[in-house]
Amino acid sequence: MAEIADRTAKLGKGTPKAGGPALLFEDVTGFPGAKVLMNQFGSERRMKLALDVGPDGSLDSIAERIRELIHPATPVTMMDKLKLLPKLAEVGSFFPKIIPTKDAACKEVIHRSVEDGGRGIDLLKLPVLTTWPGDGGPFITLPCVVTRDPRSGKRNVGMYRMQVYDGQTTGMHWQRQKVAAEHLRDRLREAADGVTARVDMMALTAGGTTAAGDAATIPAAALTKVREGRMEVAVAIGTDPATTFSAIVPAPPEVEEYLIAGFLRGEPVELVKCETVDLEVPAHAEYVLEGYVNLGELRSEGPFGDHTGFYTMQEEYPVFHVTCVTHRKDPIYAATIVGRPPMEDAWMGKAVERVFLPLMQLTLPEIVDVCLPPEAVFHNLMIVAIRKSYAGQARKVMNGIWAMGQAMFTKCIIVVDEDCDVQDLAEVTLRTANNIDPERDIQFTLGPVDSLDHASRLPNFGSKMGIDATRKWAAEGFARPWPQMLTMDPAVKAKVDAIWKKLGIE
Repeated sequence: MAEIADRTAKLGKGTPKAGGPALLFEDVTGFPGAKVLMNQFGSERRMKLALDVGPDGSLDSIAERIRELIHPATPVTMMDKLKLLPKLAEVGSFFPKIIPTKDAACKEVIHRSVEDGGRGIDLLKLPVLTTWPGDGGPFITLPCVVTRDPRSGKRNVGMYRMQVYDGQTTGMHWQRQKVAAEHLRDRLREAADGVTARVDMMALTAGGTTAAGDAATIPAAALTKVREGRMEVAVAIGTDPATTFSAIVPAPPEVEEYLIAGFLRGEPVELVKCETVDLEVPAHAEYVLEGYVNLGELRSEGPFGDHTGFYTMQEEYPVFHVTCVTHRKDPIYAATIVGRPPMEDAWMGKAVERVFLPLMQLTLPEIVDVCLPPEAVFHNLMIVAIRKSYAGQARKVMNGIWAMGQAMFTKCIIVVDEDCDVQDLAEVTLRTANNIDPERDIQFTLGPVDSLDHASRLPNFGSKMGIDATRKWAAEGFARPWPQMLTMDPAVKAKVDAIWKKLGIE
């Protein structure tokens, strides 16, 4: 199944039919009656349908809607104010709503643990794929993982792979700088008594990435709280496309992903309360897993064939203990395979690029456009076109991007002038190769890097590079004349345009 999905994702590369069709596998061997959906986001057309812009629409139309929300026209007259009322009403319609259990499709079948009076839970009955020969086991690859901020109460929905260890437990690969990992760290901080003790707790556990097992360095009371502490977690698999997509959007921390999904759908996401944990999940998901993570428990997770095209190696991550599984009567298990690009996630990443642009421009208004090439697996290269207004601005933009949420993981940033089409990689290559003096125009910095970066000097910490490929100014110390790029005379171009078809060249 994984090989079929991989070959399908690579069909039609460079053509309008790139990405191949969506795939529904039925009667999966070893899982009677099971159905598995793959490559559901794997083309430009399906990505547009998923985000409700229509097959003939543009993903940039979502960006325009976001801009209207961020920068509404200032009302001057009473009529202007009245015109804003429908927009306010529209925003109100995006908020999720909780529906009764009886109306939730994800509750049609409920499996409880023996401890909770049920017949038991067995994750091994789910058709979870082992996709690459070196994988450490089967991995859930398209989950919407729901946690709650212990300080604000805000829900977070993230997408983190989950290695199935046995019938009741999985790994929880929330990377160190992800929101759910911060929720776990906040729980750890709560176990410490006082600000200094919280600082110690973070240092001694490396921010929750190593087990708090050294009783000699952690106060006994705090150690007991850590060992006995839990954080509730719920996982929805097979949600509507907009909700699944919202789980990967690098949204501002104060904005719930359910709200983003409502914005994309144009209607609220219907939620239902879980059976065994105090969380709400999409009511019409195919599967829901409920459970908890122990604060002081870590387990080796991996290897996993990842979207970098390499295996990520074994590392310690929290363990998810499942207390309840609910699902539809005839559920479809949603999965994706990641590996050497292009794959299904390439289309999801391109959509993130277009949706995220207005939020970047909110902080860095000089940005004209960005490009995250799939071949660089998104977090390894960002190409940025800017409206350059003062000396050194390209470097200011680099540092601004590295300080911006999940964009902090960007390993390489190339900054070009606004007249360069960042979506045309040939044009970007021409500008970069010609416009830089390497010693002068390349800068390096140290900071957090993606957990999947196998080349960094340490896990999660390494160097990043910025390249200023903009035209250099005298104000930046460039004393030589800067040549003009080649362009044909407009009158000549117009004349050839008029006779081009008659020439019979193409």
